[in-house]
Amino acid sequence: MYHKTKRQMRNAREKAKTVAKWYSRKRGTVHGWAHIIVPLAMLAALTAVRVSGWNWVEMFQHKSFDVLITLKPRGYEPVPVRIIDIDDESLAKLGQWPWPRTLLAEMVDRLNGLGASVIAFDAVFSEPDRMSPARVTAAWPSIPAVKALKKDLDKLPDNDKVFARAIAGAGVVTGFALTSEANKAVPEVKASFSYAGDDPLNYLPSFPGAVVNIPILEKAASGNGSFSFISEPDGVVRRVPLLFREGGRLIPSLAAEALRVAQGARGYAVKSSGASGEGAGHTGINAVKIGAFTVPTGADGRFWAYFTDTAPERTVPVWKIFEKDFDPAPINGAITLVGTSAAGLKDLRPTALNPSLPGVEVHANVIEQALLGKYLNRPDWAEGAEVIYMLLLGGLLIALLPRLGALWCAWTGAAGAAFAIYVSWRAFSVHGYLLDPVFPCLTVALVYTSSSLISYIKSETERRQVRTAFSRYMHPKLVEELAKHPEKLTLGGETRAMTILFCDIRGFTTISEQYDAHGLTRVINRFLTPMTGIIMDRLGYVDKYIGDCIMAFWNAPLDDPDHASNACEAALTMQENLAELNEIWRLEAERENRKHIPIKIGVGLNTGDCCVGNMGADQRFNYSVLGDDVNLASRLEGQSKPYGVGIVIGPKTKKQAKKYAVLELDLIKVKGKTVPVNIFTLLGRKELKENADFRRHEETHNKMLVAYRGGSWENAAGLLRECRAADPGSSLKTLYDIYEERISSCKANPPPANWDGTYTATSK
Repeated sequence: MYHKTKRQMRNAREKAKTVAKWYSRKRGTVHGWAHIIVPLAMLAALTAVRVSGWNWVEMFQHKSFDVLITLKPRGYEPVPVRIIDIDDESLAKLGQWPWPRTLLAEMVDRLNGLGASVIAFDAVFSEPDRMSPARVTAAWPSIPAVKALKKDLDKLPDNDKVFARAIAGAGVVTGFALTSEANKAVPEVKASFSYAGDDPLNYLPSFPGAVVNIPILEKAASGNGSFSFISEPDGVVRRVPLLFREGGRLIPSLAAEALRVAQGARGYAVKSSGASGEGAGHTGINAVKIGAFTVPTGADGRFWAYFTDTAPERTVPVWKIFEKDFDPAPINGAITLVGTSAAGLKDLRPTALNPSLPGVEVHANVIEQALLGKYLNRPDWAEGAEVIYMLLLGGLLIALLPRLGALWCAWTGAAGAAFAIYVSWRAFSVHGYLLDPVFPCLTVALVYTSSSLISYIKSETERRQVRTAFSRYMHPKLVEELAKHPEKLTLGGETRAMTILFCDIRGFTTISEQYDAHGLTRVINRFLTPMTGIIMDRLGYVDKYIGDCIMAFWNAPLDDPDHASNACEAALTMQENLAELNEIWRLEAERENRKHIPIKIGVGLNTGDCCVGNMGADQRFNYSVLGDDVNLASRLEGQSKPYGVGIVIGPKTKKQAKKYAVLELDLIKVKGKTVPVNIFTLLGRKELKENADFRRHEETHNKMLVAYRGGSWENAAGLLRECRAADPGSSLKTLYDIYEERISSCKANPPPANWDGTYTATSK
């Protein structure tokens, strides 16, 4: 039989060599390798393009994000944010722009009287009002007929001073523009800044110049912010800056300042990479805290704007607030933004939803998002996840195309692309995440097309021959399962509440001396087989066998809400079954005229949160469990021998398995632990727990422990004698011997005053 097996193996190897040589000749040509090389090159090139950071690559992503926003715009929800619109109708009623500052002062007074919490101007007043009386009369001719009139007009207050007084009496935020052209204008910053982590100035674009308000207005304002935008390469506004850099200073945006002033906050807190909880690396800015609101940003301090469709209730034309019958309700308590929708004033911005959205409405959307807590976010991990998915999807197609053929891989590729689109949509619609589905779809298209075109010239006969040859050495079902679920070959775990069991044979060395290797293996197998069955029948998972030790756990991989009780039931049944096995082995020993040494086991049970999953190395791993509570379960099993009991359980197991009869063993620091735990022995099921004699025994036992730990040695000794009397089978004799010795020792050498009864174990 042995020689026949060797011949079969030799023949199989020869056939494999023949097939391998034939296939090697086929693949030895450029054509033979092309179906792998070309798709790999396509995948590598596409990956390089994806990580290149080129503007047009980002544009593809942004266009896909535009589609998401178009499909599901943010629904308008009434919040105290209003746009005071300088529209065409207001210009027709109140005159052409720019209006006299006295009219603006009247508008500020009117909004303040209506209860506006903040008045923010999406406009800059960089020059004195040309319609101030002194500036108007300066152009009049210096003739006697005019001099007297000019002298009287010069006594009228300056328009800018009137406007400044109005601003100073209300919560007004002035706006200014930052420019790429250097000048000496320096905007005044009204707020303070603090930051955690890296200096945010390192990540913000710098603006060397500015167009600022005249000093009298800037000084009177409660806040001062930039209304500038940083448009994308295609000119569309998608991300709105909350912060800017001007020289070595941080500058807030107009929207941020309006939100700050509305809350009466003094400044901003910027959280960057390197701050607590932000991980390693220098990835830029993460969030800006404005009063009670924390707004997530990208690395450069820009905020993804999530626009609504046009909402007429958000906007109030300027001319209406001057009407006597105007209802103050929309303005009362609102953050008001003064801006324009008039086409002639050219403050229109293209967005994903609107090709000509007024700039002031962009600011309003940003403030609304902050108030509602509804954000779009491009997570830090998105870039890496997208590239990894591209590589996995492309690699899967390259690997599967030669094996599954074009049709099945077309479905696989389509499913991969559809999955990318679905995840992108789901992440956006549920969590507000912006994930790119474009490049995974391009990966499918390029890899599949290139590989399919090359593979088309391969004959179906060749593929069948190769598959037939190698199917003799690998089970087809295994191949199919791994292909369908490659995630099963990855490392990872999850934290779950579990109960862990360790079971070990006591005195195994003495037992093993009676047998040779084959005989000992037979005995161990006869022991492990029924014990394993008991565990599995009670929903346990046998993790491993460590010589004569069994390690098992409950509540994974399947959920088991009664895991502690099922583990206790298994432990008790194992002890009961072992008694039957010992009787069988005793009879066998008598027949074989050899000494019978009964097998005894110690069982340790503990319950707690553990990490369970595929553990090991990339080359080989097992489904297993790790955690501090696992180690404690192992230590509890080791304590079963010195305490002379069969089963030792931890406090959490005892708490969850309430229907079982237990007695406390000790307050102990097991080896390797610094915190003491109460340990218990499991004695029986519900019938024993409810037995009157046992309940009296339990009460006396607990009183004995209290007396012992309280230093009442005589009382403890008397109660200990009662405990021995209540233990007719002497199953707890070793335990009570331990306490008798301890009590005698404590009488002779009393412990220190702060002693709490804790015993420190010296062995595992």
